[in-house]
Amino acid sequence: MNSLRLHDPLWLLLLVPVAAFVFIDATRRNRNAVLYSSVQVLKTLPKTFAQRIKAILPWMRFVGLALVIVALARPQAGQEEFRIRTEGIAIEMVCDRSGSMQAMDFEDDDGQPVDRLTAVKQVFRDFVAGRGDLPGRPDDLIGLVSFGGYAEGVCPLTLDHGALLEILESVEVPKPVFDSRGRVINEQFLQEEMATAIGDALALGTARVRDAKAKSRILILLSDGENNFGVIDPLEAAAAAKAFDVKVYTIGIGTTGMAPFPEQDPFGRVRLTARPVKLDEALLKKIADETGGKYFNARDRSSLEDVYAEIDALEKTETEGRLYTEYRELFAYFLFAGLGLIVFQMMLSTTRFRSLP
Repeated sequence: MNSLRLHDPLWLLLLVPVAAFVFIDATRRNRNAVLYSSVQVLKTLPKTFAQRIKAILPWMRFVGLALVIVALARPQAGQEEFRIRTEGIAIEMVCDRSGSMQAMDFEDDDGQPVDRLTAVKQVFRDFVAGRGDLPGRPDDLIGLVSFGGYAEGVCPLTLDHGALLEILESVEVPKPVFDSRGRVINEQFLQEEMATAIGDALALGTARVRDAKAKSRILILLSDGENNFGVIDPLEAAAAAKAFDVKVYTIGIGTTGMAPFPEQDPFGRVRLTARPVKLDEALLKKIADETGGKYFNARDRSSLEDVYAEIDALEKTETEGRLYTEYRELFAYFLFAGLGLIVFQMMLSTTRFRSLP
């Protein structure tokens, strides 16, 4: 909000003698200069435009002096901002990008079908930046780990959420690479990356958040599958997170059953086919219970938004307000206006409206 103040208000005391001069001058001008037996005839004469201008010349001088005095008091306009900045929470987002995240059983903002990873990224963006019922997390350190068959630290803990959200866009489900004959040339790597290494991802996320300088450290683990790859057991990783006082919230995407998946042939044509998917809810619940967190299940975009809203409510950042004000000097406007009036009044008084003694 905007505020106004006077930096040196004592200068306004000079307005008192100026007001006294105005009173004395008005009294003096109301006295009769020449005595007549009767002035009734003169009063009936119409006043010319020049006479009206001449009558306000003394007031121009006094108003100009008043504006100069106000300028000496240094009026300032301030932009006040009630900025909240205290020790926030460190949040590590651990996002599944395995092959099952390609399932097209979610919808975007326009109601169009999208894959699970796209929907997850959209809601996570709202969680970080704020939108609708999600107020955003401007004072929290937030990092990102993605995982398929291998866990990868995508973005370190940062307050630069704009950069974080740009990096988030680069997280994608691995895709096959075809040669000129239509053969997949990254088949072995693709099979490994399509797997799900929950234990490795949880361990990496814990390592990245455990030393954060924050009043609390949490990890949000999101997956739609079961642990079928990696070298670290998920429950052992959960025990390590508990030892470092890292609370883990787990989110299971979808459910066990059939889901539509896009398939692309060597000619670039895409079609949807039904494939079985399996969500290991029991494992995700154990991880959350072990670390003092909570498990959630999100089967569509709306329920995923509700999950993040609940996590947002559970992990509030305690804040204290500090008022910062940046002031801008306004004295120049009053000073130049006042000097302009005084100079203009002097010019008129010594030329067109000059009075003989």
